Amino acid sequence: MSITPVVLTIAGSDSGGGAGIEADIKTFATLGVHGTCAITSVTAQNTKGVLSIYDLPPHIISEQINAVCSDMDVKWAKTGMLSSAEIIEIVSKEARSNGLSLVVDPVMAAEAGGDLLRKDAIRVLKEKLLPLSKVITPNIYEARTLSGIDIKSVDDAKKAAKIMAESGVDVVIVTGGHLDASDVVYESASDKFTVIPGKFLEGGTHGSGCTYAASITAFLSKGYSIVEAAMLAKSFVEMSIVSSVKVGHGVGPVNQIGSTLKNAHRYETLHNTISAANILVSCGEFGKLIAEVGCNIAMGIPEACVVADVAGVSGRIVRVRGVPHIAGNVEFGGSNHVARMVLAAMRFDPSIRAAINLRYSEKVLRICRDMGLSISSFDRADEPDHVSTMDWGVTFAIENSCSTALKKVPDIIYDVGGVGKEPMIRLFGKSAEDVARKTVMIAELYSANSDIDLNG
Repeated sequence: MSITPVVLTIAGSDSGGGAGIEADIKTFATLGVHGTCAITSVTAQNTKGVLSIYDLPPHIISEQINAVCSDMDVKWAKTGMLSSAEIIEIVSKEARSNGLSLVVDPVMAAEAGGDLLRKDAIRVLKEKLLPLSKVITPNIYEARTLSGIDIKSVDDAKKAAKIMAESGVDVVIVTGGHLDASDVVYESASDKFTVIPGKFLEGGTHGSGCTYAASITAFLSKGYSIVEAAMLAKSFVEMSIVSSVKVGHGVGPVNQIGSTLKNAHRYETLHNTISAANILVSCGEFGKLIAEVGCNIAMGIPEACVVADVAGVSGRIVRVRGVPHIAGNVEFGGSNHVARMVLAAMRFDPSIRAAINLRYSEKVLRICRDMGLSISSFDRADEPDHVSTMDWGVTFAIENSCSTALKKVPDIIYDVGGVGKEPMIRLFGKSAEDVARKTVMIAELYSANSDIDLNG
């Protein structure tokens, strides 16, 4: 059997993909546990709110839970939208018969708008489900409904948590997303409070409550203590909010996999740039294309917006006795000059993520033209004061490379220098390896062509 924990979410489906079952499964997958589900209701929902709800028959919910638990080793389960007394009754019955440790998110309303729990079901939730629960994760509005305490401070949240724990819940976590961003964790067995501070962040919050409860479930299934799980879950939700992407006209959904993808992109970009640098220095002919100030190759992550998002050689690639050498490490922020070229190009075409600077030569430009590479240029004499040469120069060359409204990034952008400024050729591409391979091809053609190069 797999050592990967298997967890279960018992909740409603959000057709907009932001909350409910959809948010839970994405959270489980991102955190490395196997997610299973029992759908309680199907909602017609988007980022603007809930349009309609269809509750599944209780026996279908029961059969889903039993199908999963009879085949897999499920110890931890999370509940979300349980819209009716009948659904709460059947979930409570199956949780007890299957020995499930429950994390209950007492969902009452959608973040985007719309009631998800009927008023007559609240009593059954308190009497039937909460006594079976290991953890409940109400926000301050849900906590007010369950405790009768109007929560306006952390002290109010503590009072409400104690009242809710009287139902038999082991741990109550009052989440503070609608208060001061601090979560209050109350462990009833030890009568202990832990306040986990937080901060308000820019980004979409649709599905944040579901994601929080699902991530706590995942961390508990991995053996973390409740306070550890709560802290990790809070951090995970914060990253998911920051990574959110606007997909509709209403409240944006959290993006559970955002930070994971960013880390993967950084690894891929770093690895690609290291490989590219090695491709370059393994070609002896490349030494003839290295500028007097040295050469650098850089590549940005897909969403790069600052120099720290671009990998490059910290000390450049230099020529020693005619042979190219990497003088430094490939790291993020390693290049400033070439990184700014990359960032400028990406503003026009996000797929053009890499660049290299080469020694200026008319011969090299002829070779590039023969290869079918597109070419543009700028004149440093036209450069305005107090601007970055690379930001301005690359932008100018792109904007003047064609007359169409859609500006294409040229393969080559060059300038002939100025007083105290070395002339330079810049080659752009979709990846550092792509740029390196084109550079090697240029270098080999340069060496093979014996005609006179008036520019050295």
